[in-house]
Amino acid sequence: MEKSESLFQEAQNYIPGGVNSPVRAFGNIGITPRFIERAEGVYLYDADGRKYLDFICSWGPMILGHNQKDVLESVMDACKWGLSFGAATEREVVMAKLITEMVPAVEMVRMVNSGTEAVMSAIRVARGYTKRKKIVKFSGCYHGHSDSMLVSAGSGVMTSGMPDSAGVTKGCTKDTISAVYNDLSAMEELFASMEEEIAAVIVEPVAANMGVVPPKPGFLEGLRELCTKYGSLLIFDEVITGFRLGAGGASEYFKVTPDLITFGKIIGAGMPVGAYGGKREIMEMVAPVGAVYQAGTLSGNPVAMAAGIAQLTILKEHPEIYTKLNRMGDWFYGSLKKQVEQAGVTCQVNHIGSLGCLFFTEHPVTDYESAKTSNTAQYADYFKYMLEHGVNLAPSQFEAMFLSASHKKEELEKVLELASEYFQSYQKA
Repeated sequence: MEKSESLFQEAQNYIPGGVNSPVRAFGNIGITPRFIERAEGVYLYDADGRKYLDFICSWGPMILGHNQKDVLESVMDACKWGLSFGAATEREVVMAKLITEMVPAVEMVRMVNSGTEAVMSAIRVARGYTKRKKIVKFSGCYHGHSDSMLVSAGSGVMTSGMPDSAGVTKGCTKDTISAVYNDLSAMEELFASMEEEIAAVIVEPVAANMGVVPPKPGFLEGLRELCTKYGSLLIFDEVITGFRLGAGGASEYFKVTPDLITFGKIIGAGMPVGAYGGKREIMEMVAPVGAVYQAGTLSGNPVAMAAGIAQLTILKEHPEIYTKLNRMGDWFYGSLKKQVEQAGVTCQVNHIGSLGCLFFTEHPVTDYESAKTSNTAQYADYFKYMLEHGVNLAPSQFEAMFLSASHKKEELEKVLELASEYFQSYQKA
Protein backbone atom coordinates (compact mmCIF):
# COMPACT_ATOMS: atom_id res chain seq x y z
CA MET A 1 0.00 0.00 0.00
CA GLU A 2 1.30 3.45 -0.91
CA LYS A 3 1.84 5.98 1.87
CA SER A 4 -0.75 8.46 0.56
CA GLU A 5 -3.37 5.71 0.58
CA SER A 6 -2.52 4.56 4.10
CA LEU A 7 -2.48 8.15 5.35
CA PHE A 8 -5.88 8.76 3.81
CA GLN A 9 -7.32 5.63 5.41
CA GLU A 10 -5.99 6.68 8.80
CA ALA A 11 -7.14 10.28 8.34
CA GLN A 12 -10.72 9.16 7.77
CA ASN A 13 -10.78 7.81 11.33
CA TYR A 14 -10.08 11.22 12.82
CA ILE A 15 -11.01 13.89 10.23
CA PRO A 16 -14.40 14.11 8.45
CA GLY A 17 -13.82 12.63 5.02
CA GLY A 18 -10.13 12.41 5.81
CA VAL A 19 -9.52 16.02 4.77
CA ASN A 20 -9.75 19.51 6.24
CA SER A 21 -11.28 21.05 3.11
CA PRO A 22 -13.73 19.09 0.91
CA VAL A 23 -12.13 19.53 -2.51
CA ARG A 24 -8.93 17.85 -1.26
CA ALA A 25 -10.74 14.51 -0.94
CA PHE A 26 -10.72 13.86 -4.72
CA GLY A 27 -14.24 12.52 -4.16
CA ASN A 28 -15.56 13.44 -7.59
CA ILE A 29 -12.37 12.12 -9.20
CA GLY A 30 -12.65 8.68 -7.63
CA ILE A 31 -9.04 8.21 -6.55
CA THR A 32 -7.02 8.61 -3.36
CA PRO A 33 -5.76 12.16 -2.75
CA ARG A 34 -2.04 12.73 -2.78
CA PHE A 35 -0.54 13.72 0.57
CA ILE A 36 2.09 16.40 -0.05
CA GLU A 37 5.32 16.52 1.93
CA ARG A 38 7.08 19.54 0.46
CA ALA A 39 7.14 22.06 -2.37
CA GLU A 40 9.83 23.96 -4.22
CA GLY A 41 9.46 26.42 -7.08
CA VAL A 42 6.70 25.01 -9.32
CA TYR A 43 6.88 21.44 -8.02
CA LEU A 44 5.12 19.47 -5.31
CA TYR A 45 6.49 16.24 -3.83
CA ASP A 46 4.13 13.70 -2.28
CA ALA A 47 4.56 11.19 0.53
CA ASP A 48 5.44 8.47 -1.99
CA GLY A 49 8.24 10.49 -3.56
CA ARG A 50 6.37 11.54 -6.72
CA LYS A 51 6.99 14.95 -8.27
CA TYR A 52 4.23 17.12 -9.77
CA LEU A 53 4.30 20.32 -11.80
CA ASP A 54 1.85 22.43 -9.81
CA PHE A 55 -0.99 24.48 -11.31
CA ILE A 56 -2.87 25.04 -8.05
CA CYS A 57 -0.27 27.17 -6.27
CA SER A 58 -2.09 26.64 -2.95
CA TRP A 59 -5.20 27.97 -4.73
CA GLY A 60 -3.47 31.12 -5.89
CA PRO A 61 -1.17 32.72 -3.31
CA MET A 62 2.09 31.15 -4.52
CA ILE A 63 2.34 33.66 -7.35
CA LEU A 64 6.14 33.76 -6.96
CA GLY A 65 6.40 29.98 -6.66
CA HIS A 66 6.69 27.71 -3.65
CA ASN A 67 9.24 28.36 -0.92
CA GLN A 68 10.39 31.63 -2.48
CA LYS A 69 13.73 32.60 -0.94
CA ASP A 70 12.89 36.11 0.35
CA VAL A 71 9.55 35.02 1.77
CA LEU A 72 11.08 32.00 3.49
CA GLU A 73 13.85 34.08 5.06
CA SER A 74 11.35 36.65 6.31
CA VAL A 75 9.22 33.95 7.93
CA MET A 76 12.18 32.26 9.60
CA ASP A 77 13.43 35.59 10.93
CA ALA A 78 9.99 36.51 12.29
CA CYS A 79 9.64 33.13 14.02
CA LYS A 80 12.76 33.83 16.07
CA TRP A 81 10.99 36.78 17.71
CA GLY A 82 7.81 34.89 18.60
CA LEU A 83 4.89 33.22 16.85
CA SER A 84 2.02 35.29 18.26
CA PHE A 85 1.65 38.18 20.68
CA GLY A 86 -2.04 39.03 20.71
CA ALA A 87 -0.91 42.65 20.58
CA ALA A 88 -0.24 45.36 18.01
CA THR A 89 3.00 45.11 16.01
CA GLU A 90 4.89 47.30 13.57
CA ARG A 91 4.48 44.70 10.83
CA GLU A 92 0.71 45.27 10.85
CA VAL A 93 1.28 48.94 10.10
CA VAL A 94 3.76 48.15 7.34
CA MET A 95 1.34 45.67 5.77
CA ALA A 96 -1.64 48.03 5.94
CA LYS A 97 0.36 50.86 4.39
CA LEU A 98 1.65 48.55 1.66
CA ILE A 99 -1.85 47.41 0.70
CA THR A 100 -3.20 50.97 0.58
CA GLU A 101 -0.27 52.04 -1.59
CA MET A 102 -0.78 49.18 -4.04
CA VAL A 103 -4.58 49.17 -4.29
CA PRO A 104 -6.01 52.61 -5.13
CA ALA A 105 -9.52 51.63 -3.96
CA VAL A 106 -8.33 50.85 -0.42
CA GLU A 107 -7.84 53.77 1.97
CA MET A 108 -8.00 51.74 5.20
CA VAL A 109 -7.68 48.01 5.82
CA ARG A 110 -8.36 45.55 8.66
CA MET A 111 -6.45 42.26 8.87
CA VAL A 112 -8.31 39.01 9.57
CA ASN A 113 -7.42 35.32 9.29
CA SER A 114 -9.12 34.03 6.15
CA GLY A 115 -11.05 35.05 3.06
CA THR A 116 -14.25 33.73 4.65
CA GLU A 117 -13.74 35.99 7.65
CA ALA A 118 -12.94 38.95 5.41
CA VAL A 119 -16.19 38.55 3.46
CA MET A 120 -18.27 38.00 6.59
CA SER A 121 -16.84 41.18 8.10
CA ALA A 122 -17.20 43.28 4.94
CA ILE A 123 -20.87 42.35 4.67
CA ARG A 124 -21.46 43.31 8.30
CA VAL A 125 -19.79 46.67 7.67
CA ALA A 126 -21.90 47.23 4.55
CA ARG A 127 -25.08 46.61 6.49
CA GLY A 128 -23.92 48.82 9.34
CA TYR A 129 -22.98 51.64 6.99
CA THR A 130 -26.11 51.59 4.81
CA LYS A 131 -28.52 50.53 7.58
CA ARG A 132 -30.01 48.05 5.11
CA LYS A 133 -30.32 44.25 5.22
CA LYS A 134 -30.32 42.77 1.72
CA ILE A 135 -27.13 41.43 0.11
CA VAL A 136 -26.94 40.43 -3.55
CA LYS A 137 -24.49 37.73 -4.65
CA PHE A 138 -24.18 35.82 -7.91
CA SER A 139 -24.92 32.14 -8.50
CA GLY A 140 -21.71 30.15 -8.75
CA CYS A 141 -19.61 32.77 -6.98
CA TYR A 142 -18.09 31.48 -3.75
CA HIS A 143 -17.50 33.90 -0.89
CA GLY A 144 -16.43 31.57 1.87
CA HIS A 145 -18.50 29.34 4.12
CA SER A 146 -20.24 31.87 6.39
CA ASP A 147 -23.94 31.04 6.60
CA SER A 148 -25.37 33.94 4.64
CA MET A 149 -23.07 33.27 1.67
CA LEU A 150 -23.86 29.58 1.19
CA VAL A 151 -26.58 30.30 -1.33
CA SER A 152 -25.94 29.01 -4.86
CA ALA A 153 -22.25 28.92 -4.01
CA GLY A 154 -19.60 27.62 -6.38
CA SER A 155 -16.31 25.81 -5.81
CA GLY A 156 -16.41 22.77 -3.52
CA VAL A 157 -20.15 23.12 -2.92
CA MET A 158 -20.73 23.07 -6.65
CA THR A 159 -18.54 20.01 -7.08
CA SER A 160 -20.48 18.11 -4.42
CA GLY A 161 -23.77 18.92 -6.09
CA MET A 162 -25.05 20.82 -3.05
CA PRO A 163 -26.51 24.23 -3.88
CA ASP A 164 -26.56 25.11 -0.16
CA SER A 165 -25.46 23.47 3.11
CA ALA A 166 -27.16 21.58 5.90
CA GLY A 167 -27.05 23.57 9.12
CA VAL A 168 -27.73 26.87 7.37
CA THR A 169 -31.17 28.10 8.42
CA LYS A 170 -33.61 30.06 6.29
CA GLY A 171 -33.22 32.91 8.73
CA CYS A 172 -29.52 33.18 7.89
CA THR A 173 -30.13 33.39 4.16
CA LYS A 174 -33.43 35.25 3.93
CA ASP A 175 -31.63 38.53 3.26
CA THR A 176 -29.30 37.04 0.62
CA ILE A 177 -30.45 37.38 -2.98
CA SER A 178 -28.85 35.25 -5.69
CA ALA A 179 -28.52 36.82 -9.15
CA VAL A 180 -27.09 35.68 -12.49
CA TYR A 181 -23.44 36.56 -13.08
CA ASN A 182 -22.86 38.67 -16.21
CA ASP A 183 -26.58 39.56 -16.54
CA LEU A 184 -26.66 43.32 -16.04
CA SER A 185 -30.23 43.80 -17.27
CA ALA A 186 -31.51 41.46 -14.56
CA MET A 187 -29.61 43.49 -11.99
CA GLU A 188 -31.20 46.68 -13.26
CA GLU A 189 -34.64 45.11 -12.78
CA LEU A 190 -33.70 43.85 -9.32
CA PHE A 191 -32.55 47.25 -8.12
CA ALA A 192 -35.62 48.94 -9.56
CA SER A 193 -37.92 46.50 -7.75
CA MET A 194 -36.17 46.72 -4.39
CA GLU A 195 -35.40 50.44 -4.40
CA GLU A 196 -33.55 51.18 -1.12
CA GLU A 197 -33.41 47.68 0.41
CA ILE A 198 -30.04 46.47 -0.95
CA ALA A 199 -27.11 47.10 1.37
CA ALA A 200 -24.47 45.70 -0.98
CA VAL A 201 -23.68 43.71 -4.05
CA ILE A 202 -20.77 41.29 -3.60
CA VAL A 203 -19.08 39.88 -6.68
CA GLU A 204 -15.96 38.04 -7.74
CA PRO A 205 -14.78 40.51 -10.42
CA VAL A 206 -13.56 37.42 -12.25
CA ALA A 207 -15.67 34.45 -11.19
CA ALA A 208 -13.13 31.78 -10.30
CA ASN A 209 -15.13 29.27 -8.29
CA MET A 210 -17.23 27.91 -11.13
CA GLY A 211 -14.13 27.52 -13.22
CA VAL A 212 -12.89 30.83 -14.58
CA VAL A 213 -15.55 33.16 -15.98
CA PRO A 214 -14.41 36.68 -16.87
CA PRO A 215 -16.90 39.55 -16.66
CA LYS A 216 -18.56 40.64 -19.88
CA PRO A 217 -17.58 44.13 -21.06
CA GLY A 218 -19.61 46.67 -19.10
CA PHE A 219 -20.80 44.24 -16.40
CA LEU A 220 -18.62 45.50 -13.55
CA GLU A 221 -19.01 49.09 -14.69
CA GLY A 222 -22.78 48.61 -14.72
CA LEU A 223 -22.76 47.22 -11.19
CA ARG A 224 -20.79 50.26 -10.05
CA GLU A 225 -23.32 52.61 -11.62
CA LEU A 226 -26.30 50.78 -10.13
CA CYS A 227 -24.81 50.72 -6.63
CA THR A 228 -24.03 54.43 -6.82
CA LYS A 229 -27.50 55.24 -8.14
CA TYR A 230 -29.34 53.31 -5.41
CA GLY A 231 -27.01 54.04 -2.49
CA SER A 232 -25.74 50.47 -2.15
CA LEU A 233 -22.13 49.40 -1.63
CA LEU A 234 -20.18 47.42 -4.21
CA ILE A 235 -17.91 44.76 -2.72
CA PHE A 236 -15.22 43.07 -4.79
CA ASP A 237 -14.28 39.65 -3.45
CA GLU A 238 -10.63 39.57 -4.51
CA VAL A 239 -9.57 36.54 -2.51
CA ILE A 240 -8.45 35.10 -5.86
CA THR A 241 -7.92 38.14 -8.10
CA GLY A 242 -6.26 40.37 -5.51
CA PHE A 243 -2.58 40.95 -6.38
CA ARG A 244 -2.99 38.24 -9.05
CA LEU A 245 -4.16 40.15 -12.14
CA GLY A 246 -1.90 43.05 -11.25
CA ALA A 247 -0.39 44.89 -8.30
CA GLY A 248 -3.65 46.79 -7.80
CA GLY A 249 -5.86 43.74 -8.23
CA ALA A 250 -9.01 43.53 -10.29
CA SER A 251 -10.23 46.97 -9.27
CA GLU A 252 -7.20 48.53 -10.95
CA TYR A 253 -7.16 46.01 -13.81
CA PHE A 254 -10.76 46.77 -14.82
CA LYS A 255 -10.63 50.40 -13.69
CA VAL A 256 -13.74 49.98 -11.55
CA THR A 257 -13.62 51.27 -7.97
CA PRO A 258 -15.61 49.24 -5.42
CA ASP A 259 -16.50 50.52 -1.97
CA LEU A 260 -14.99 47.51 -0.19
CA ILE A 261 -12.54 44.77 -1.19
CA THR A 262 -11.80 41.44 0.47
CA PHE A 263 -8.45 39.68 0.21
CA GLY A 264 -7.20 36.23 1.11
CA LYS A 265 -4.06 34.16 1.52
CA ILE A 266 -2.02 35.84 -1.22
CA ILE A 267 -1.36 38.75 1.18
CA GLY A 268 0.32 36.24 3.47
CA ALA A 269 2.19 34.40 0.70
CA GLY A 270 0.09 31.33 1.54
CA MET A 271 -0.08 31.80 5.30
CA PRO A 272 -3.60 31.71 6.85
CA VAL A 273 -4.56 35.36 6.52
CA GLY A 274 -7.14 37.68 4.99
CA ALA A 275 -8.15 41.33 4.99
CA TYR A 276 -10.94 43.69 4.05
CA GLY A 277 -10.62 47.34 3.21
CA GLY A 278 -12.02 50.24 1.28
CA LYS A 279 -13.11 53.83 1.63
CA ARG A 280 -12.07 55.53 4.86
CA GLU A 281 -15.55 56.70 5.83
CA ILE A 282 -16.86 53.14 5.51
CA MET A 283 -13.96 51.45 7.30
CA GLU A 284 -14.26 53.88 10.19
CA MET A 285 -17.53 52.12 10.99
CA VAL A 286 -15.40 49.27 12.40
CA ALA A 287 -14.70 48.97 16.14
CA PRO A 288 -13.05 50.46 18.09
CA VAL A 289 -13.71 53.61 16.04
CA GLY A 290 -17.24 52.74 14.98
CA ALA A 291 -20.24 50.64 15.97
CA VAL A 292 -19.61 47.57 13.76
CA TYR A 293 -17.90 44.95 15.90
CA GLN A 294 -15.23 42.63 14.52
CA ALA A 295 -12.23 41.18 16.33
CA GLY A 296 -9.63 38.41 16.12
CA THR A 297 -6.90 37.32 18.53
CA LEU A 298 -4.63 36.13 15.71
CA SER A 299 -5.47 38.89 13.22
CA GLY A 300 -2.27 40.52 11.98
CA ASN A 301 -0.19 37.56 13.13
CA PRO A 302 3.48 38.68 13.01
CA VAL A 303 4.72 35.63 11.07
CA ALA A 304 1.95 35.92 8.46
CA MET A 305 2.61 39.65 8.17
CA ALA A 306 6.33 39.01 7.58
CA ALA A 307 5.54 36.56 4.78
CA GLY A 308 3.02 38.90 3.18
CA ILE A 309 5.23 41.98 3.39
CA ALA A 310 8.04 40.10 1.65
CA GLN A 311 5.81 38.90 -1.18
CA LEU A 312 3.85 42.11 -1.75
CA THR A 313 7.04 44.18 -1.69
CA ILE A 314 8.50 42.06 -4.47
CA LEU A 315 5.31 42.41 -6.51
CA LYS A 316 5.19 46.17 -5.92
CA GLU A 317 8.82 46.76 -6.83
CA HIS A 318 8.81 44.48 -9.87
CA PRO A 319 5.75 45.23 -12.03
CA GLU A 320 7.45 43.34 -14.85
CA ILE A 321 6.41 40.15 -13.04
CA TYR A 322 2.80 40.82 -14.02
CA THR A 323 3.70 41.74 -17.59
CA LYS A 324 5.55 38.46 -18.01
CA LEU A 325 2.98 36.38 -16.12
CA ASN A 326 -0.03 37.71 -18.02
CA ARG A 327 1.78 37.35 -21.34
CA MET A 328 2.63 33.77 -20.44
CA GLY A 329 -1.00 33.14 -19.53
CA ASP A 330 -2.19 34.48 -22.89
CA TRP A 331 0.27 32.20 -24.69
CA PHE A 332 -0.38 29.07 -22.60
CA TYR A 333 -4.19 29.19 -22.51
CA GLY A 334 -4.25 30.36 -26.13
CA SER A 335 -2.15 27.35 -27.09
CA LEU A 336 -4.43 25.05 -25.11
CA LYS A 337 -7.43 26.47 -26.95
CA LYS A 338 -5.75 25.84 -30.32
CA GLN A 339 -5.13 22.23 -29.35
CA VAL A 340 -8.78 21.80 -28.44
CA GLU A 341 -9.84 23.24 -31.79
CA GLN A 342 -7.36 21.15 -33.76
CA ALA A 343 -8.45 17.96 -32.00
CA GLY A 344 -12.10 18.81 -32.61
CA VAL A 345 -13.12 18.11 -29.02
CA THR A 346 -16.03 19.84 -27.30
CA CYS A 347 -14.18 21.95 -24.76
CA GLN A 348 -14.04 25.61 -23.82
CA VAL A 349 -10.94 27.43 -22.58
CA ASN A 350 -11.64 30.51 -20.47
CA HIS A 351 -8.81 32.64 -19.16
CA ILE A 352 -7.72 36.06 -18.02
CA GLY A 353 -4.07 36.73 -17.29
CA SER A 354 -2.57 33.82 -15.36
CA LEU A 355 -6.00 32.39 -14.39
CA GLY A 356 -7.57 29.79 -16.64
CA CYS A 357 -9.93 26.84 -16.88
CA LEU A 358 -10.69 24.04 -19.34
CA PHE A 359 -14.42 23.22 -19.43
CA PHE A 360 -15.60 19.95 -20.98
CA THR A 361 -18.70 21.38 -22.62
CA GLU A 362 -19.74 22.52 -26.09
CA HIS A 363 -21.38 25.65 -24.69
CA PRO A 364 -19.55 28.95 -24.08
CA VAL A 365 -19.27 29.39 -20.30
CA THR A 366 -20.44 32.81 -19.14
CA ASP A 367 -22.32 32.05 -15.92
CA TYR A 368 -23.32 29.35 -13.41
CA GLU A 369 -25.87 27.61 -15.62
CA SER A 370 -23.52 27.30 -18.59
CA ALA A 371 -20.71 26.10 -16.32
CA LYS A 372 -22.99 23.33 -15.05
CA THR A 373 -23.29 21.90 -18.57
CA SER A 374 -19.71 20.61 -18.20
CA ASN A 375 -19.04 16.88 -18.29
CA THR A 376 -17.50 16.36 -14.86
CA ALA A 377 -16.81 12.67 -15.51
CA GLN A 378 -14.74 13.60 -18.54
CA TYR A 379 -12.85 16.20 -16.53
CA ALA A 380 -12.12 13.53 -13.91
CA ASP A 381 -10.65 11.33 -16.62
CA TYR A 382 -8.53 14.22 -17.90
CA PHE A 383 -7.39 15.05 -14.37
CA LYS A 384 -6.28 11.47 -13.71
CA TYR A 385 -4.37 11.32 -16.98
CA MET A 386 -2.49 14.54 -16.21
CA LEU A 387 -1.82 13.53 -12.59
CA GLU A 388 -0.41 10.18 -13.69
CA HIS A 389 1.95 12.12 -15.93
CA GLY A 390 3.13 14.44 -13.15
CA VAL A 391 0.82 17.45 -13.58
CA ASN A 392 -1.12 18.71 -10.56
CA LEU A 393 -4.41 20.33 -11.61
CA ALA A 394 -7.40 21.23 -9.47
CA PRO A 395 -9.38 18.05 -8.60
CA SER A 396 -12.59 19.70 -9.76
CA GLN A 397 -13.99 20.94 -13.05
CA PHE A 398 -15.09 24.10 -11.28
CA GLU A 399 -11.76 25.42 -10.04
CA ALA A 400 -9.12 27.64 -11.61
CA MET A 401 -5.64 26.89 -12.89
CA PHE A 402 -2.96 29.25 -11.60
CA LEU A 403 0.35 30.06 -13.24
CA SER A 404 3.21 31.43 -11.17
CA ALA A 405 6.19 33.59 -12.03
CA SER A 406 8.33 30.47 -11.56
CA HIS A 407 6.71 28.48 -14.38
CA LYS A 408 9.01 28.21 -17.38
CA LYS A 409 7.94 28.00 -21.01
CA GLU A 410 9.60 24.63 -21.53
CA GLU A 411 7.64 23.20 -18.61
CA LEU A 412 4.38 24.56 -19.99
CA GLU A 413 5.20 23.17 -23.43
CA LYS A 414 5.45 19.67 -21.91
CA VAL A 415 2.03 20.15 -20.33
CA LEU A 416 0.60 21.20 -23.69
CA GLU A 417 2.06 18.06 -25.26
CA LEU A 418 0.39 15.91 -22.61
CA ALA A 419 -2.91 17.70 -23.11
CA SER A 420 -2.64 17.19 -26.87
CA GLU A 421 -2.05 13.47 -26.37
CA TYR A 422 -5.11 13.30 -24.16
CA PHE A 423 -7.32 15.22 -26.60
CA GLN A 424 -6.29 12.88 -29.41
CA SER A 425 -7.27 9.81 -27.37
CA TYR A 426 -10.47 11.56 -26.24
CA GLN A 427 -11.39 12.24 -29.85
CA LYS A 428 -10.91 8.57 -30.83
CA ALA A 429 -12.98 7.41 -27.88
